[in-house]
Formats: sequence, C-alpha cells, structure tokens
Amino acid sequence: MKLLIVIDMQNDFIDGALGTKEAVAIVPNVADKIAKARAAGEMVVFTRDTHQKNYLETQEGKNLPVVHCIKDSEGWQISKALETKASRIFDKPSFGSMELADFAASLNGLTEIELVGLCTGICVISNAFILKAKLPEVKISVDASCCACVTPESHKTALSAMKLCQINISGE
Repeated sequence: MKLLIVIDMQNDFIDGALGTKEAVAIVPNVADKIAKARAAGEMVVFTRDTHQKNYLETQEGKNLPVVHCIKDSEGWQISKALETKASRIFDKPSFGSMELADFAASLNGLTEIELVGLCTGICVISNAFILKAKLPEVKISVDASCCACVTPESHKTALSAMKLCQINISGE
C-alpha cells in the first residue's frame, strides 16, 4: 500500500504571505500527482500548517515574523486547485507532525510513502525525517517536481539532505 502526503499546499505558501513563483509553478504538478494517486487506489492525505492569532508571540513567530496560516483565514486554506474531498487533513502547529507519523504507522500493509508540497526545506523535510524515524523499513520518497522552497537553492539543499538520510528523490 502506498500513501501520498500533500504537505502544506496552502494559499499563504503558494501566492500569499510566504508565496513564491516556484510554489505557484508546482500547483498543477501536485494536482496531477493527486489525481494519479487516487486513480491508482492510493490513499491521499494532507497537512495544513495551523497557527493561532498569537502567532507573533510564539517561538516560530519570533524567528519568522510573517503572519501566515492563521486558522480559518483564507491563507490557511488548501489551494482550491487541489481536490481534498475524502482525504484526511492533519492540522499541525509546527513543521512536522507526530500525529501524521502515528497515523502512517497504524496503516496495515504500508510499503511506501511519497511526500509532495511546501516548503521543501522546512515542512517537507521535517515530515520526511519524522516518518523515516518512525517507519525505518517503509520506503520514503519525495517528488522534487512537486515541491518548492523559499529559494531554488534551499530546495536543492533540502533534497540533498534527504538523500543522505536514504529518502528517495524523484522528479529532479
């Protein structure tokens, strides 16, 4: 069984407060990846970066003082270009999600996890490492053509770091 995890494809990361042209460019790739996964009978889940109104008072807010992904805001929403129906969505208050890793570990017959989404060097890499630690014998992969980061250089750096930790990278 294969699980596709779509990381933080939210408006604020695509074309909002922390958006980039690279993030905008991958939206069609991610939509296509989701459609193909569903057609193949694979499970698709999403994560959603979720902050509260006091974001600037948090440790993350003090280090990244850009208000984004405030729960129930337009920027918090997953892009309407991506079909989320019938998919579980994991709201996460930080970069990685232990709840997501526990969920993946609970799936019987799971042989592969593929991650796509934003941002390669923060949330994608964090979740990939947590999943690799929780499920060391499950193949973990990332499709680089369905990911973007703050800069193209940080995207490449994150992909290199994941390769070092035996996470398979495709789509380069």
